[in-house]
Amino acid sequence: MTKHLLLSALTALSLQFAQAADTSGPSAAGSDLGNAKTQIEKKDWSAAVSTLEKYVKANPNDADGYNLLGYSLRNAKRYPEAIFNYKEALRIDPQHRGAHEYLGVAYMQTKEIAKAKELLASLEKICGVKCEEYVDLKKAIDKGK
Repeated sequence: MTKHLLLSALTALSLQFAQAADTSGPSAAGSDLGNAKTQIEKKDWSAAVSTLEKYVKANPNDADGYNLLGYSLRNAKRYPEAIFNYKEALRIDPQHRGAHEYLGVAYMQTKEIAKAKELLASLEKICGVKCEEYVDLKKAIDKGK
């Protein structure tokens, strides 16, 4: 009986951590975040940056907003600003897998390989070597060597 309760508690706890690690999901149509995702899909980095800057100002505790802003800035080749926003996402949610991956990619693009490898090690602790973010960052690091 005690083993069953312990197993149930551990399962519930692991599900809670899994949900906390990746909070990105579908956005309501017409919302700033939804509009930004559409702009990102169209690779309209300037519009996405503008929309997301407003979004994070209105939602300063939304790690996903900062992560998407960093992603848009990185794709606009505005690396220092991208890195700042990824770090903001990680300040809010230190387990944010997407921010770890994308910050690592930004470090690879700015030739800061050691920092990218540190983020890869963090991802391994957060989600293991088979999660998508770990695999993608590892590929970026291997490609950049």
